[in-house]
Amino acid sequence: MAESTTSAERAIADNIAEIRGRMDAAAREAGRDPGGISLVAVSKVQPPERVAGALAAGHRLFGENRVQEAKARWTEPRARHPDLKLHLIGPLQTNKVKDAVALFDAIETVDRPKLARALAEEMAKTGRRPELFIQVNTGEEPQKAGVLPAELDALVALCVDELSLPVTGLMCIPPADENPALHFALLADMAKRHGLARLSMGMSGDFETAIRYGATHVRIGTALFGERVKPAA
Repeated sequence: MAESTTSAERAIADNIAEIRGRMDAAAREAGRDPGGISLVAVSKVQPPERVAGALAAGHRLFGENRVQEAKARWTEPRARHPDLKLHLIGPLQTNKVKDAVALFDAIETVDRPKLARALAEEMAKTGRRPELFIQVNTGEEPQKAGVLPAELDALVALCVDELSLPVTGLMCIPPADENPALHFALLADMAKRHGLARLSMGMSGDFETAIRYGATHVRIGTALFGERVKPAA
C-alpha cells in the first residue's frame, strides 16, 4: 500500500526537526556554531512522496549517488525551487562529468587525477564551477572509492595548484566495522593540513560523532527518510 502524501510529509518533517535538534545539540556540546553544519538529505532510491515531504518541510539540500537518477528526479522540482542544492555523493565516472557539472552544486567524490582533469576541462568549457570535495578512502578498503591517504597530497596539488579547481573540502565513508571517530579525526587533520574548510563526514548512525570532529556536512538518509524502498523484482 502506498503512503499517503500527507502522512509522509508529516513524518519527514518530524524526522528533519529531530535530526536538526540532535545536530544543534552536538554542535553546542563541541563548542561549535550549529549554523555552520549543513544537513545533506540523502534522497537516493527514496520514493517521490518522501522526497516531496522533505521539500514541503522546507528542506533544500539533497545528496544523490547517481547522475542519471538525480537528473530524472530533480529536473522538474528544481524549476519550482530555485534555492534547491544538489550534492553528488556517489562515485563519478568520467563519461558522466558533463551531466554532473551541469546538474550538481557540489561534487563530493573527486578521487583520481583522470576525473580531476575531466572536471577541469568541462568547467573550462561551460564556465560552471560546482564546489568540489576530495573523497579519501581513510580505511584503505579495496572495494571502496576514494584516494588513499598517502596519495592525497599529490591529488590536492594537481586539483588546486595545476588545475585551479574549486576544491573546498574532504569527504570520507569510514569502514563499517571500525570506530568512525578515528577516521573523522584523520580526515579533519588532513583537511587542516591542506587549508580546506569543509568536511563531509557522518551518516545516520554516527553524525553526532562527526560533528564533534568538525563535520560541516552530514549525510543523512535512513534516519530522515526511513529504510530505502527496494525496487520490485
